[in-house]
Amino acid sequence: MYVIYNDKTRRPIKVWLEKDVLPEETCMAQAYNLSQLPFLHKWACLMPDTHTGKGMPIGGVIATDGVVIPNAVGVDIGCGMAFTATNLRAGLLREITTPNGTLLQGMIGDILRNIPVGFAHHKQPRPCYTMDQAVYEIEKYEPDGELLGLLDAGAFQVGTLGGGNHFIELQEDDDGYLGIMIHSGSRNIGKTVCDYFHNKARALNQRWHSAVPDEARLAFLPVETPEGQQYIHWMELALAFAYENRAKMMLEVRSILEKWVGKYTQEQLSYSHEINCHHNYAAPETHYGKQVWVHRKGATRAENGELAVIPGAMGSYSYVVIGLGNPESFCSSSHGAGRRYSRTGAMAAFTCEQVMHDLHERGVVLGKGRKADVAEECRFAYKDIDEVMAQQTELVRPVKRLHTIGVVKG
Repeated sequence: MYVIYNDKTRRPIKVWLEKDVLPEETCMAQAYNLSQLPFLHKWACLMPDTHTGKGMPIGGVIATDGVVIPNAVGVDIGCGMAFTATNLRAGLLREITTPNGTLLQGMIGDILRNIPVGFAHHKQPRPCYTMDQAVYEIEKYEPDGELLGLLDAGAFQVGTLGGGNHFIELQEDDDGYLGIMIHSGSRNIGKTVCDYFHNKARALNQRWHSAVPDEARLAFLPVETPEGQQYIHWMELALAFAYENRAKMMLEVRSILEKWVGKYTQEQLSYSHEINCHHNYAAPETHYGKQVWVHRKGATRAENGELAVIPGAMGSYSYVVIGLGNPESFCSSSHGAGRRYSRTGAMAAFTCEQVMHDLHERGVVLGKGRKADVAEECRFAYKDIDEVMAQQTELVRPVKRLHTIGVVKG
């Protein structure tokens, strides 16, 4: 870790990279904007997977005094990870053959058929505790009438994966056992909430002649204002929805595994190390003796003794980690490997054939309806996860390493 504190900063920027390594210029410009915020508590943090985002870098962590910033949470509110370890030897999935290919191929195909991906939703509404609870507490949400349609939409979106960097992976740990990992968030709900409240914050900041420039895209809402309270209500709703969304998909994947394992083996599946955690959110926490709002945008909470998940790119390694509670990072760590290429850049640099060959060479079964854009999320588009992990040894400790054997993508 090194510290940037110069004539471009009002507060320090702490960067968890080697000292001679700087994030890209656009990412640093956003970090300088963060350091100038008048309500920033202590300093801004950049995790080792940091790269340019909208307003705030992805892989960024800040603590604010009395305000929330919609764009410092981001458009996929509640995006995060779910993980479950199993007692099943992963090798069985490659060794056992079925009419659908190997057991692994059959499972991946079944997951792709049963869990909507990309822009797809369920055709009929599904039970959704989060949205049912919101309807029960409707008075919390009625002031923002334009958003109320999200409560109905959630019943069609819960238990769906989405696209982009979201995935469902079957993985093998270093001891040869199968794990299930899911990366997803609040679907369109989080984006709608973020954009709505960012625009509200922009209008209010202009009326208040805020010192935060509009072009920085860091418009804020004081938490004591009606608008700040409403954003918190809707953000927390999106967080609860994202958590339920991952949990529902995990149950579906487990059901599919149990069906195939029960049909072709004598094994009895059991589960352990169950984790469900966010990496795009804001929450009230106490740091350095003050209650503040910690914004983690593409960053994972890593309090002392807390289990979390840090995924790599498909075909690469992912890690289950335990937090070390480092106060300088506001008890945070990276949320993944971090992009090396933009999606457009990856498509230009790598062909579909290269990516498919790489996955085949690594023994990875891919479940994806449309292969043409597969390069967007190939492992070459991301930083080396082991290099990222090496930069945060004072933030987390790995407890389980896993590599992809099968992946479902939108």
